[in-house]
Amino acid sequence: MSDTSPSQPVRQRSVLSRIVRRIIIWLYHWKGWKLDGHLPDLPKFVIAGAPHTSNWDFVFFLGATEEEGVHPNFMGKHTLFKGFMRNFMLDMGGIPIDRTKRANVVDQVAAEFARRDQLALVIAAEGTRASDGTWKSGFYHIAMAANVPIVPAWVCNDDMMLGFGPPIYPTGDYGADLAKIAQFMLSKRPEYGRYKVLEQQARQIQAEQEVESPAIDPK
Repeated sequence: MSDTSPSQPVRQRSVLSRIVRRIIIWLYHWKGWKLDGHLPDLPKFVIAGAPHTSNWDFVFFLGATEEEGVHPNFMGKHTLFKGFMRNFMLDMGGIPIDRTKRANVVDQVAAEFARRDQLALVIAAEGTRASDGTWKSGFYHIAMAANVPIVPAWVCNDDMMLGFGPPIYPTGDYGADLAKIAQFMLSKRPEYGRYKVLEQQARQIQAEQEVESPAIDPK
């Protein structure tokens, strides 16, 4: 999957980015990571991955997506895309996000989806490594705004296993859709605490939604 668009001229990747990418792929195979499930044959989607427990997560995600023949993209502060780092960051799949612009992050990323023919955006859904397992909603709002499916991605560092689930198309019912994602994640790691937290989060959101929009009595 290419991360270029018709409006951008195709250019050769920088030597540095090619070297770094090869090192990452080598590390992925050297560590003995195994892949469970496949990415969908779709041009655009959001990969929502969890847990995010290590700075190595990006390395293994990049290795797994490369094995699937997909060059993933990620969001980064626009200040990182300056000087000699600009081409390197773009070659590695970076999408510059300017938080000082009037357009918010969701709008900026949705515009990027609209601009490109193909885009697989990787998002650490928990937000930070310090998360207790609760997911931030940014990945969902981006998928909704861009009208693209969400591909859940689970990780098990103990077993050196990383897997992808079937695409889930957001319906606008965040609680119900999050419950579907939690159900898939738990099907892969039933006893994992952070996925149980995610399931509880989905139930809580659904309960709050029912309070806010109670069912209409047909009588």
